[in-house]
Amino acid sequence: MNLPSTARSFLCGDYRLPLDRPLIMGIINATPDSFSGDGVAFDVGRAIAQAEQFIADGADVLDIGGESTRPGSDPVSLEEELRRVVPVIEALSGLGVPLSIDSWKPEVMRAALAAGASLVNDINGLRAPGALDVVAATHAGVCIMHMQGTPQTMQVSPSYADVCREVTDFLLQSAQRAQDAGVDRSRIMLDPGFGFGKTSEHNLALLQGLTELSRCGYPLLVGLSRKSVLGRLTGRPVTDRVAASVAAALASVARGAWMVRVHDVAATRDALAVWQVAGVFPARPSGEN
Repeated sequence: MNLPSTARSFLCGDYRLPLDRPLIMGIINATPDSFSGDGVAFDVGRAIAQAEQFIADGADVLDIGGESTRPGSDPVSLEEELRRVVPVIEALSGLGVPLSIDSWKPEVMRAALAAGASLVNDINGLRAPGALDVVAATHAGVCIMHMQGTPQTMQVSPSYADVCREVTDFLLQSAQRAQDAGVDRSRIMLDPGFGFGKTSEHNLALLQGLTELSRCGYPLLVGLSRKSVLGRLTGRPVTDRVAASVAAALASVARGAWMVRVHDVAATRDALAVWQVAGVFPARPSGEN
């Protein structure tokens, strides 16, 4: 991972996350229709139990989302999304790890940050009117993701002349726009958006090209956990993709990913621990933030 020598930490709210080792983001779906079948819907007690287990298993960050973004999913109203995520974030805010809000809606971002979140994970790359203003007005971190189209349309014939170049250009332009608005570089991470407006061939090209993207100077988040590209590669259903998801996480980290967003925290943590002891990871930067 080629980060500037002055950047040893990623900042999000009151949290300072180290950049010298790969981190794990555990997924908490506050939805009734998660593609992976693990949504907690409106059961705050279940969300707390899942969060505590994830932390015990080794999660560094918890990502809470209240709107399914699987291909073809129906949009959720602002009021419904708020009803799903705010009570969960309030309930998890004292667990001692950063909470991320997985939303593209500025109003949800604002409410989630007020409830205790410290990171905005935006699949829409801060393109919604007002989204950038919400992030710039706080000390929250932000993950800027690339998506072609919308969740309703993104898998209808996605097309690129050069997927790696186009995704990289979008992410770097979006990061610069955020900095121009006052978001410190140390609070920005990038996500190429596997599965969001990409065919299996596009996803594999992005995975193979991650090393180049990692040289752009921002920490990278990768989310390949249980996704359909892994199903096509293995022939396994979404509930039987743990091994493939762990392999995808390791492949991503080997190519420069700093954080992996996963459903299976314990299995991912164990695999990363073995790799770390074996000295597989690329050298991390030195210096102070």
